[in-house]
Amino acid sequence: MDVKNILAFLSAVGANNNREWFADNRAWYEQAKADFETIIGKLIIEIAQFDEDIKTVQVKDCTFRIYCDTRFHKNLPYKTHMGGYIASRGGRKSPRGGYYFHLEPDFCFASAGVWQPEPPVLKALRETVYENIDEFKEIIEEKDFKQYFQNDFHDADMLKTAPKGFPKDFEDLYYLRLKHYIVNRNLREKFFENEDWFQQVVATFHVAYPFNKFLNFTIDETLNF
Repeated sequence: MDVKNILAFLSAVGANNNREWFADNRAWYEQAKADFETIIGKLIIEIAQFDEDIKTVQVKDCTFRIYCDTRFHKNLPYKTHMGGYIASRGGRKSPRGGYYFHLEPDFCFASAGVWQPEPPVLKALRETVYENIDEFKEIIEEKDFKQYFQNDFHDADMLKTAPKGFPKDFEDLYYLRLKHYIVNRNLREKFFENEDWFQQVVATFHVAYPFNKFLNFTIDETLNF
């Protein structure tokens, strides 16, 4: 699990984002890819110890391709990061809350929850949070959860006011205005110099399990899983 090699490769991609360089360094890419897939495979094994839904998840279903969509990145054919989304019912394509691990020079992180849920699912999640706000806050205000995630929800594109059908004077309106129910733990590159960095990532995801369980109860009910 050579994170240093993965990040060095991704940094080189950022400086040489063209097909000629990539072809010349194909062997380096294959090694970095194998190292990353090893990490995701080991994370699946460890997460499955506390989240049984993950037991049947396969590495190939969780990792994302390095190739950019040329419709949106015509001059940049390759991504400068590697990511893996570990979730049941589809891995990276799953609508369920899961565990995401991201390596990118100067921008590594671990996150949990659900990103860009479909409108019916988002509405149902907001209703669940609204109706069970005490339970929701008990999860996100738990000591270890706050330590790892610091309530760092993705809120850059959140609604400016209450979503339709919800009271504007709701005390915890912030959580209803979110468009994603996902929390992040930023990881500096120095983090990976720790001998126990992998165990720390596993611990981070373990702490996030009640959060995902809360979200997935509603997601499963809404999508008839």
